[in-house]
Amino acid sequence: MFSPARLTLAALLAALLPACTLTPPAPPPDMTPPGRAVMRQAADRLTAVVISSKNELDPWVESRFTEGDGPDDADGGSGIPISPDGYFLTADHVLARAVGKNVFVIHGQLGRLRATRARIVWRSASTDLALLHIPLATPRHYNWTPDDRWLPVGTPLVHSGIATGFRNEPGKLVTAIAPGKGARFKHDIPLEPGDSGGAVIDAHGLLVGVNSAVEFLVPLDTAFFIESEANRPNLRALQRVIERDRRRNKQLMPAVSMAR
Repeated sequence: MFSPARLTLAALLAALLPACTLTPPAPPPDMTPPGRAVMRQAADRLTAVVISSKNELDPWVESRFTEGDGPDDADGGSGIPISPDGYFLTADHVLARAVGKNVFVIHGQLGRLRATRARIVWRSASTDLALLHIPLATPRHYNWTPDDRWLPVGTPLVHSGIATGFRNEPGKLVTAIAPGKGARFKHDIPLEPGDSGGAVIDAHGLLVGVNSAVEFLVPLDTAFFIESEANRPNLRALQRVIERDRRRNKQLMPAVSMAR
């Protein structure tokens, strides 16, 4: 039979357990600014996602978008190459009008732009993320920041979106990203329509997340930029989706080395 004193001690010890398992505080940010090499990398990997009823867009793309046969119903945003064998991330809302139409990824391939029809592999409205695949090798792809690393407030960033990615100044994280599961986070880089689905990159060229939305304050007639929102997927869950798709669609996988 337990005494009241022993029960009280047990309760006190139990109360200590959560404190012992709390996530440690975030370290100070690495203030290294993105260099020219990272900016060039972001430009080289800039990718568009286009939704259209047309069956091909290569003539329009190869003419540098000047030919008259461009799609009248084009919609879309930006994308991110995340593997050497053709997988791209984008924002789920970029695919909002994809039902009954074709999805194209416009990307650099062997020194030229090309438009490749993509499969929609996976979508998540709750996290505003979507995974696409094209049956081509994509050697210019991003690697993720390590999943066990804190990304504290103030971490320098750059982004790659088709609307502003070529001219935006570097920014920084407004909310911290804790290790582990995916998260929604904010940064201070202004975005425009078309940037959704684009890459958020750290100063070392590693992928942090996927641009999703922008917030403005509209007191009267003038809108003031507040901050932009982006999403980081659960990397383990995303990798499971990719591995499952690779097994199910072996005939569509390009012959590439998976070594990093």
